[in-house]
Amino acid sequence: MIVKDVYINAPARLVYAFLTEPAKIAQLIGTEADVNPHPGGLFRIVATATDIIRGTYLEAVPDSKVTFTWGFEGEGHTLPAGSTVVEISLHPQGAGTRLNLVHRELPAAWRADHVAGWGLLSGAPQPGRRRRPASSVQPTASTVQGPL
Repeated sequence: MIVKDVYINAPARLVYAFLTEPAKIAQLIGTEADVNPHPGGLFRIVATATDIIRGTYLEAVPDSKVTFTWGFEGEGHTLPAGSTVVEISLHPQGAGTRLNLVHRELPAAWRADHVAGWGLLSGAPQPGRRRRPASSVQPTASTVQGPL
């Protein structure tokens, strides 16, 4: 399991948009996204020319929470599409948002890559900028834990 807790200097409504709107998701990770942020809706991101993330939204509560399954498209992939669960909660804090992420059911072999990948949250875009330097975020906790 991966747990991340980051402060993002942007309101929850904007952070939520970066988790649910295709163009904004593509700014944060990958090159394109096809999403339908409703329970049962598609969550698909073309991360690289060879890695396509695919899952299903389990929960989408405007400006406060998204939960979706996560894995990679492709026959025989060692982390199949929809095989793990990502839960992201947003909590207004001052002028910004405290983002809590929990990535469950992630096999040990994939944890280091995903800790690094979820580090993208530290560079989450702000209004008027494509990517924000990591130095402008105040991460408070990031842990990797064993299986549930």
